[in-house]
Amino acid sequence: MTAIDALSADIRYDGGAAAVLIADLGGAGAGDRLATALDALGGRLMARIDWHVPLDRSATPRIILVDTVGINAPLLAERMAQIVAWAADTDAALVVALRADQIDAVTALTLGGATSLLVDPGIGECVAAVAIAIERSRQPAGVFDVTRESDGARLERLSAEVGRIAEALARLTQADHDRPSDPPAIVGDRSVAYQAAPGATQHDATDIRRAIRARRLRDQFFGGTLFEDPGWDMLLDLYAADLERRRVSVSSLCIAAAVAPTTALRWIARMTDSGLFERQPDPHDRRRAYMALSPPARDAMRGYFGAVLRNELRIA
Repeated sequence: MTAIDALSADIRYDGGAAAVLIADLGGAGAGDRLATALDALGGRLMARIDWHVPLDRSATPRIILVDTVGINAPLLAERMAQIVAWAADTDAALVVALRADQIDAVTALTLGGATSLLVDPGIGECVAAVAIAIERSRQPAGVFDVTRESDGARLERLSAEVGRIAEALARLTQADHDRPSDPPAIVGDRSVAYQAAPGATQHDATDIRRAIRARRLRDQFFGGTLFEDPGWDMLLDLYAADLERRRVSVSSLCIAAAVAPTTALRWIARMTDSGLFERQPDPHDRRRAYMALSPPARDAMRGYFGAVLRNELRIA
């Protein structure tokens, strides 16, 4: 009995969401992890498309699965742009499994929205991403909104369902599975416990970099997972870079997040969709994009650190 055969019927979708898989079909096992995840969820694979042949856009899939293993940079840039356009034209969810060295090339073309980016994913991560894509495919075009109460409740149930699927696959395949829980809301109500007080408010990139070094030093003594806070780590890094007038690539920001690359990309997409981050294409190289704070986020960081210093608190 295979791992998929052993899955309980109550954690599979009915009806089968229509998907296409784009992979290097000449490579051993190329795309298998995404195809396996789709099958685990009861999805229906309409077609397998090879990276090396002209893209056939005659199909109208609700989900496009992409595996970039074995694909060189020029072909990746050319075909990925076509794939992203196809997904946009058909309002299809896009799930991309990529290598760590392809992060900048892929994120230069797509990030956030209905795209899920998975860096060197295991089967559990693929199942989780495909499950979200299937849920998106079930909604009428243009109405999926995770901020609405009904959609939030549905995604909460989906999260529990995905957890059961991933755990079952991990047990049956004896594969490692490390899918973090959904992160808390990025922006919350401001506390009124601390009011601005007179005092010094000047700070520079050196102050921010010192705080970042202290956070990484803490990890050396307590482990790198106990105090994971990728959203704040990335805000600190981008704010320091803003003060230094330095550009930050997506791959560099993933490193600053101090979490697994897939988790970092999920946070970058979330914070971009929320209006805190901005993606800025490199005018000299279409295969690269840079990340920066949005003007409201920059103002919020400046105000926060000013308030910290006025209240004689430590930047952390």
